[in-house]
Amino acid sequence: MPAPLLRRIIGLALLVLGGLLFTGCSMVRLAYDQAPNLLYFWIDGYVDVNGEQTPPLRDAIDRWFAWHRSTQLTDYAEMLLRAQREVVEPTTAGAVCAWQGDIERRLDSMLEAALPAAADLTLSLTPEQLQHIERRMAKADEEMKADFLQPDPGLRKAKSLERTVDRFETLYGRLDAAQRQRLGALLAASSFDPERWLAERRTRHREMLQAMTLASTAARDGVDRNAALLQARDAMRMIIDRAGRSPRAEYRAYQQRLTQENCALISSMHNAMTTAQRRAARIKLKGWEDDLRTLAASTGGSGAGVR
Repeated sequence: MPAPLLRRIIGLALLVLGGLLFTGCSMVRLAYDQAPNLLYFWIDGYVDVNGEQTPPLRDAIDRWFAWHRSTQLTDYAEMLLRAQREVVEPTTAGAVCAWQGDIERRLDSMLEAALPAAADLTLSLTPEQLQHIERRMAKADEEMKADFLQPDPGLRKAKSLERTVDRFETLYGRLDAAQRQRLGALLAASSFDPERWLAERRTRHREMLQAMTLASTAARDGVDRNAALLQARDAMRMIIDRAGRSPRAEYRAYQQRLTQENCALISSMHNAMTTAQRRAARIKLKGWEDDLRTLAASTGGSGAGVR
């Protein structure tokens, strides 16, 4: 079962922020303060940023984080406060999907705010950098294949269970034998097809690279910068939209079915948690809320906002 919040690849901060709340309460503030540097190095790993691109990229990252800290973190803290009330009670698949929708809308706002910076960087990409991105995407796909498509079906099943247990234990604490057995049965019944998922991922990567190539080529060919910038933003927005909603009807139906199954799986597992585990989850959520409120109240980063 792939983590639904990792479905987007081009947001300037998503891949860094996606892991912040899973570092432990004592590490959230430190991780957030280090996130601009980590994000820059992640982008550099894909793009091989040159000396001319570095100052505007670092400035854009700092401004994005200043915007995010000042406008988003208090809202996240309020979500965590609501989650503390709900996590001690039984839930339903519908409630879980509603939570996912709330989170996805916030991720969309994050990515929308990053679009100008992403478009600027796209316009400056050289043919050599596009080739570097293509190679890095291919490497990432091979890494995902190694993680999700083990040739031995038994090992693949065991790895899937291990990954999902880790996610639940991050919030609730250690699962007992009966809970692990329940989770294994739910995963066995899932429609998740890693081969299909990886094939769609590779198709999206090709579409993404094609869109970035067209935008950067237009800029090099002397197209009016404003027109080229609009083309680049449209390309980035298309990439974001297709990451969440495939243009291929058959795969889109599969995504929707899998989302419903995952919501049912999460609700079933939550309802199987003991009172002590739900209390532990509430304490964890409270720690994250406190850290986010502290971050929101601090100045951090630099810059006045995102263009």
